[in-house]
Amino acid sequence: MDREKIIEYLRGRGLFGYEHFGAHFVWEDNCSQVRFTVYAPNAKNVCLIGDFSSWQPWQMQRLDCGVWTLVSPDPQEGQRYKYQITTQSGEVWDRADPFAFSSQLRPENASVITCLNHHIWQDSEWLSKRGKNFDRPLNIYELHLGSWKRKDGEDAECFYQYDEICDQLIPYLKEMGYTHIELLPLTEYPLDASWGYQVSGYFSATSRYGKPEQLMKLIDCCHQAGIGVIFDFVPTHFVRDFHALHLFDGSCMYEPDDENQRYSPWDTALFDFTKPHVISFLRSSLNFWISVYHADGIRYDAVANLIYRNEKKEDGLNDAGLWFLRSVNYDLWQEHPEVMLIAEDSSDYPKVTAPVVYGGLGFDYKWDLGWMHDTLDYLATPFGERSAMTNRFLFSMSYFYQNNHLLPLSHDEVVHGKKTIIDKLWGNYEQKFAQLRCLYLYLFFHPGKKLSFMGNELAEFLEWSEQREPGWNLLSYPAHQKFHQFLQKLHKLYLEFPCLWEQDYDSRYFRWLHMGPSIFVIQRSDYQQNSLIAAINLSDKDAQCTLELDCGLVSILDTLDPEETNVCDVTVKSKYPYSDKITLSLTVPALSGVVLKPSEPQKKNIKKKIS
Repeated sequence: MDREKIIEYLRGRGLFGYEHFGAHFVWEDNCSQVRFTVYAPNAKNVCLIGDFSSWQPWQMQRLDCGVWTLVSPDPQEGQRYKYQITTQSGEVWDRADPFAFSSQLRPENASVITCLNHHIWQDSEWLSKRGKNFDRPLNIYELHLGSWKRKDGEDAECFYQYDEICDQLIPYLKEMGYTHIELLPLTEYPLDASWGYQVSGYFSATSRYGKPEQLMKLIDCCHQAGIGVIFDFVPTHFVRDFHALHLFDGSCMYEPDDENQRYSPWDTALFDFTKPHVISFLRSSLNFWISVYHADGIRYDAVANLIYRNEKKEDGLNDAGLWFLRSVNYDLWQEHPEVMLIAEDSSDYPKVTAPVVYGGLGFDYKWDLGWMHDTLDYLATPFGERSAMTNRFLFSMSYFYQNNHLLPLSHDEVVHGKKTIIDKLWGNYEQKFAQLRCLYLYLFFHPGKKLSFMGNELAEFLEWSEQREPGWNLLSYPAHQKFHQFLQKLHKLYLEFPCLWEQDYDSRYFRWLHMGPSIFVIQRSDYQQNSLIAAINLSDKDAQCTLELDCGLVSILDTLDPEETNVCDVTVKSKYPYSDKITLSLTVPALSGVVLKPSEPQKKNIKKKIS
């Protein structure tokens, strides 16, 4: 045991706690043994129990820093174990290992002795080329692994294993044009309905979908296919189930001592970031998923709770939480400069994506929840009232360049009675589909990287549930199939044209050509000044606007149903003398959008129909 590393961990500077705590195979006394190490400074006594001891207690040795350890040749890989902790008051509790690499399938909760060296990685080429994707396309497919596809049945066996789902998931991602997946939390959790956001094992990949080496295979296969993998991570709170971290050694070891500050509105326990070992615990967990599982990015859940006390600006800054964020993000940037760190942050705190050395929090991206809410609220407004909402629709660009924003249409927006994306939109059945196509066209022309939750691409009317698959059968219905095909074309167009992703965070490469109230026209350019234009009519009537450009326009994609006869008209009205400028009259049908590519300068009075 490396005592210096243990001390570094206890001082809040650890990134590699998983190498020193937990159950590890070691070579001692000329034989293979397993070393168990746990931090329980306030325990009166700690024993090891497990399959290897017929669940009878084996006394562990206490070190002077509150660490307990035991080395034995008897335990074998795959056997279950726990720590039997005697508190200062004499109570005896059986606890799972906070650093366990694997756990029993719920509802059982013992830790499992696991070696993480079985999988032979074959993704070295991917790792050598990956990056933070500021000047690359980033189109993320967010999914819950247990409900994307399910086997027949409702019991624990209905889940596909990590490696079993590869043959279905990866071809679908490639066919649709996604660049990355973001997995709802895979850290071990006891309740299916929490979707992984109430964690019990911060180093244990959930056993619902198989063993650690099976998850490694899934990630490896994604990398070999050119698909990045982002992990969702919960740094603020953990389950109160008594087998896990809660009151671990009889004291408030991981949570605040003050009971009034101890619990969250979700009936979970909050981490106490004033305790150095808590900071090291979470730092080590973040580094673990990047180092051991080759994660390409980490999305931090509920960052506003780490910025402000109780997630409320009026309650003041959470200084300990801010220190944790700056500390871990800076060190992860040093350790893994090519890995993305993403904040799910609902606050208006400044410089979330600025480097720590410049006073920022050190994230690479921040979810733009304001864009999401403003856009969806606008599209939920009756057509006749939308002109009064124009400024709100445009508002995102007034603050967009203050951070590196990522535009999400996430799982949070399609549950708990909020309705699905398409069902939020105003209008009848046909109008909803027309607007949904316009929404996604707007999403891909608005600066910022993209994220959409599984099922959104099917135009689901039924809210997501972790107990069932998305409605894949919807693709047999024409309206859903046509939307799915349109989105596939839009994704491919996004990948093809650098102007849609190369300069996302430089304001010089974005321009409003027309700002409503009916038609919104966006121009995106790349470093070489190649450009695309999107014209979107979000009213229920045909609308017209005038553009002044230096060339004509031709359509390369529109949102209209292929069976529709209406098309977008571009008419040259006039050409300025002694100038290359052309005035174009653009007519866009109701609730439709079109992608326009510059062409050679057009002659006067030539009417060109765009389909």
